[in-house]
Amino acid sequence: MTGHHAGPRPNGDGITTTGTGQPDGRTEAVDRALEALQAGEPVLVHDAADREGETDLIYHADAVTPDAVARLRNDAGGLVCTALGYEVAETFDLPFFTEAVDHPATGDHELGYDERSSFSLTVNHRDTFTGITDEDRSQTIQALGAAAGEPDAVDFTTEFRVPGHVHLLKAAPDLLAQREGHTELGVALAAAADLPPAVVVCEMLDDETGGALAPADARSYANRHDFVYLEGSDVLEALQ
Repeated sequence: MTGHHAGPRPNGDGITTTGTGQPDGRTEAVDRALEALQAGEPVLVHDAADREGETDLIYHADAVTPDAVARLRNDAGGLVCTALGYEVAETFDLPFFTEAVDHPATGDHELGYDERSSFSLTVNHRDTFTGITDEDRSQTIQALGAAAGEPDAVDFTTEFRVPGHVHLLKAAPDLLAQREGHTELGVALAAAADLPPAVVVCEMLDDETGGALAPADARSYANRHDFVYLEGSDVLEALQ
């Protein structure tokens, strides 16, 4: 599933190995992450210590049930966002937020970790009520996942309303070659898993400090729940 990576290769048993015949832990972890996403399970991805320095809990959008929304808000605690591939977002005429809002606060700001934000609009599915409940957000997110699978067949404005309670993120046009944020890391993993380019990302926060959950603690959480933990560099190494 990670054929973009030219170095390690699978042996006769399907185990990814390096040129020395030893398993490549990074690529093996990415392979397990792709299988998890295909099975509807979440994965954890830490971008980089010199970037946001955050670990996001990531689901494929199709798999975000009300129980998954509950996990995202209780176990992760950050902002629940749906990241879409650039071409899908363009098909739906979704802008970057800073391009859509005519207000001076959208300009002349420095993020410190990147050149720009991936935020687009906020949406609710038109069949939801307030849009914020676990069921409502699940309905909106799953509909976004389905729409990403057949974007040309979807009338976005008929199906979704703005503003809403699900924050949309728009991936960079060249994905990981252009930007290495959780938006691009998640969409790249979905693409490598042969899934529509729509994933949910949510930052994991530390209940005691209120800051980003430390990578060691995120890895411990992954181990307790039998989830895959990846460093952003693992994804870059395997998929670029």
